[in-house]
Amino acid sequence: MSKFDKEYLTLCKEILEEGIEVENRTGINTIKIPFKSFQFDLSEEFPILTTKSVAFKSAVLEMLWFYQAQSNDVNWLQERKVRIWDEWKIDDDGIYRIYDDFDTKNAIKSEKYFGKEAAGTIGTAYGYIVHRYQMTQNLIETLKTNPNDRRMIMSLWQNEFLDTAVLPSCVWNSMWDVSDGKLNAIVTCRSNDVGLGMPFNITQYAVLTHMLAHVTNLKPGTLYYNTKDAHIYVNHIEHIKEQLRRYEELGDFDAPELWLNPEITDFFAFDNSRELKDIKLLNYQNHGPIKMKVAV
Repeated sequence: MSKFDKEYLTLCKEILEEGIEVENRTGINTIKIPFKSFQFDLSEEFPILTTKSVAFKSAVLEMLWFYQAQSNDVNWLQERKVRIWDEWKIDDDGIYRIYDDFDTKNAIKSEKYFGKEAAGTIGTAYGYIVHRYQMTQNLIETLKTNPNDRRMIMSLWQNEFLDTAVLPSCVWNSMWDVSDGKLNAIVTCRSNDVGLGMPFNITQYAVLTHMLAHVTNLKPGTLYYNTKDAHIYVNHIEHIKEQLRRYEELGDFDAPELWLNPEITDFFAFDNSRELKDIKLLNYQNHGPIKMKVAV
């Protein structure tokens, strides 16, 4: 049985039954609860949903875009057939435009000028921040040389760069702890799209924890995942109900196993091509995709 499926779908039911409907910047209302916390023992289970398929390669490549490539260039993702940031890409003329329909781009809802130097990027967010402060490199060095340090933090929320970011980081903070030879991650999200974002984010930080533990001679410990404003968009409600139906009528599968190439000892040497040759998910059984439209 998959612990993640059970806890995730319990959250979905709680939001649908007890949440409140609110407006937001996208124009598509959400149903929300103020806070949710998960806890995953990574030595027992790799957390990825089985009641629907999660695009594992896309999720991992997005994480590597942040922490390994340390890039804000959407072209890097598109070259690897990852399209999840297309709607936030600044146009070639330096203007970020939000459309009623990004497929046709025939009606502009709003626009903001970032400058031609920001063309093709998401502005000063995510990988830009990681690169500017060399966050991954500094964390790995501290894990190797001073694992009891109580200041192992990667904060993607930097006030100086919020105005020049297309979308300020949702998963904005991670804190790292070593106890009894195990690497623990405490991850904080300012708000989370439960239908689309949350399954990606939890899987991503589970992979990141495994990778960092691997290259620092530690064992993966516990992933603590905390989010304010856990919400379901109203146009995702039927999709969530379909996933709940699958769980009730079809059940779930056992969680798969994460494989990392044991020969890789440098975080920055892991293959980040579309093939992800050094990072694989073994025996991933699931009930297939449930497609949802992203809110921008």
